[in-house]
Amino acid sequence: MARRGGTEAFPDLGAHCDAADCNQLDFLPFVCDGCDRVFCLDHRTYRAHGCAKAADNGRTVVICEACGAAIERMPGQDDDRAILNAHAKSRSCDPAKKRKPRCPVRRCKETLTFSNTSACKRCGQKTCLKHRFPGDHDCAATIRATVRAAAEKRVGMCGRDAQKKKVGGGGLGLPPLIGNFKIF
Repeated sequence: MARRGGTEAFPDLGAHCDAADCNQLDFLPFVCDGCDRVFCLDHRTYRAHGCAKAADNGRTVVICEACGAAIERMPGQDDDRAILNAHAKSRSCDPAKKRKPRCPVRRCKETLTFSNTSACKRCGQKTCLKHRFPGDHDCAATIRATVRAAAEKRVGMCGRDAQKKKVGGGGLGLPPLIGNFKIF
């Protein structure tokens, strides 16, 4: 049990370290969650003060190089290769998951992350911030609208209809304001 320390002016401030060879007065002591003893900064870790109760409470993982998954190491498992082989045999290892998404614009190699991804409001395609506007990427909605507008122009503009509109119907072409007055 830590002896309460402090100074003459503040006797309840701080505590002495419970490590056998330390006994340092610490004004901001650490309480171990494994053994409920008080320690200074130097002895606060499980390993530094030899805490027997918390020796196996730490969770460790092995990272699969193929898919990037973190596989938890269970108590008694020390061989990383055996853990990775069991992971590969479980069919949960998918190397396609490790590939990070990239901007779909041709020649752009920007990796899409949370902070630099933008979804186009027209086509819904996810691009980097540099290509976020419809004119900067091959926006399917913009292309469809352009094709639709060109098709509407061609409708009704075949043969004689097209020639009449070009020529203006023959005769003297007057501006619309002047054409409404009658000359006597």
